[in-house]
Amino acid sequence: MPETLDLNTLLHDWIIPWGTNIVFALAIFVVGRIVARSLVNLTERVMRSRKMDEILISFLSAILSALLLVFVIIAALSQLGIDTSSLVVIIGAAGLAIGLSLQSSLGNLASGVLLIVFRPFTKGNYVECGGTAGVVDAINIFNTTLTTPDNKEVIVPNSAVLGNNITNYSKHPTRRVDMVFGVAYGDDLRKAKALFEQILAEDERVLKEPAPTIVVGALADSSVNFLVRPWVNAADYWPVLWDTTEKVKLRFDEAGLSIPFPQMDVHMHKAN
Repeated sequence: MPETLDLNTLLHDWIIPWGTNIVFALAIFVVGRIVARSLVNLTERVMRSRKMDEILISFLSAILSALLLVFVIIAALSQLGIDTSSLVVIIGAAGLAIGLSLQSSLGNLASGVLLIVFRPFTKGNYVECGGTAGVVDAINIFNTTLTTPDNKEVIVPNSAVLGNNITNYSKHPTRRVDMVFGVAYGDDLRKAKALFEQILAEDERVLKEPAPTIVVGALADSSVNFLVRPWVNAADYWPVLWDTTEKVKLRFDEAGLSIPFPQMDVHMHKAN
């Protein structure tokens, strides 16, 4: 008879209450994750409806998902009777210790937040940052991924990106192509200038406004240097630069104009 009482006591005082708490804790965790995922999806839809940047949406969604998951875990543990206040203290102390050992990573995290908020560039922009240049593929929490023109993937820490100059070549729709061409001192400068004007006028990619700049920039040691600066759409920058350079050489050859190159005169004296 005592054994029956002990079994009933164990069943009513321990097994049933703990079993019920475990079931409710699991329910809170499962339902909480579903609700959290729904809230994250809803937030993403709202941000997309306002045409926010995709990188910013992904970044904020990841943070919101992590925070909601922590909240769900704490709620589930509370249902089991665990003192979550002490758990929060433990998590805080662990976070402080981890933070001290991961200062560089936290610096990258802070830089990533600033890059997302202020957005000096976005996905698809061609930029120069952190000692490299390429098309932005992604701005992650700790690093930025670029693809170089020769199709190499470069991962740059966000602290290096934000701690140095950032050049965004895609920020504006147009760019100026800066070229320098040397003409021999004995050649006709007016003829050379007219040839530059003709080459640019024949190229439909060169914008009429702003008008191209063609001026004598310097009287160098062995040549008269012309500054040739047309404006083009950003996507046409490299094709116009390469094509114009080739056309200038070919047209100069046809017109009898020369492009000087450094020369050295060597005088030999016979020793007595």
